Amino acid sequence: MAQALKLRIQEDMKLAMKAKDSQKLAAIRLILAAIKQKEVDAKIQSNDDEVLAILEKMLKQRRDSLAQYQQAQREDLAAKEQYEIELIQQYLPEPLNEEEIDKIITAAISQTQAQSIKDMGKVMGIVKAQVQGRADMKLVSEKIKQTLNA
Repeated sequence: MAQALKLRIQEDMKLAMKAKDSQKLAAIRLILAAIKQKEVDAKIQSNDDEVLAILEKMLKQRRDSLAQYQQAQREDLAAKEQYEIELIQQYLPEPLNEEEIDKIITAAISQTQAQSIKDMGKVMGIVKAQVQGRADMKLVSEKIKQTLNA
């Protein structure tokens, strides 16, 4: 069971401690706490795919919070969320561009022979496995809806 990503995060925590980088240390501790919580709840050892899913969920939460803080003009809190977003993104694979996402969606639609929005679940199941950690699932979902409604 691959745990390279979790080990990399743990190593970065040690480096942050040595560098006395309290902001980075706090953010990494949040990530490791989320991983540990998932392991305890599910009684498992996280592999890289599970860690990616946790990171993606954290990223989504941070983006939502960032939008709310910016709307409320709380720049101090927005800056903290932005820092955590950037840190979490360092552990995610290289993001896909629009063209790559469109190709994956088109392939999934033809593979499932999806005809309408009713087939979205089938398409999403295939697409999610390929774009996990590499694209914003909210945007991917919107693209699939647009394509199936066309």
